[in-house]
Amino acid sequence: MAESRESLETILIRVNGVERRLQLEGSRSLLSVLRTELGLTGTKYGCGAGECGACTVLVGDQAVRSCTLPVSHLRGRSVTTIEGLAAGGALHPVQQAFLDAQAFQCGYCTPGLIMGAVALLRRSARPSELEIREALAGHLCRCGVYSRVVQAVRLAAAKLQEQP
Repeated sequence: MAESRESLETILIRVNGVERRLQLEGSRSLLSVLRTELGLTGTKYGCGAGECGACTVLVGDQAVRSCTLPVSHLRGRSVTTIEGLAAGGALHPVQQAFLDAQAFQCGYCTPGLIMGAVALLRRSARPSELEIREALAGHLCRCGVYSRVVQAVRLAAAKLQEQP
């Protein structure tokens, strides 16, 4: 007995500044497409239910959970992954701040936390500690480095303020 398969769709999205034309099942999660089809493995699979934040990417300037987002919902949209933040061989200020503040241990949750922090800093240049904690509350870290994450976001905010 043959398996019934959803028909393939052509989906055009921009990932890390590169336009991609994909032929696939539109119901597939963005996370699956990023990791399997595009080889962008910095975005992590955590819970598969949008609860842990490990799979966070930016759609436009908004942080979203890629594990629950069907790729068909992204037609014509722009997606940025952790790999797309660094430019010209230099880390993004938030990436550098996470290093400087040692805001990770195992690092599994770090890409999602960084993407959440980037989204926060794009909408609030000088967030309070409460705003930082609220913005990143849905990101789970088994190592418990939350205080260093707050420190890293504050450091990144200061670095971004210094930029012309």
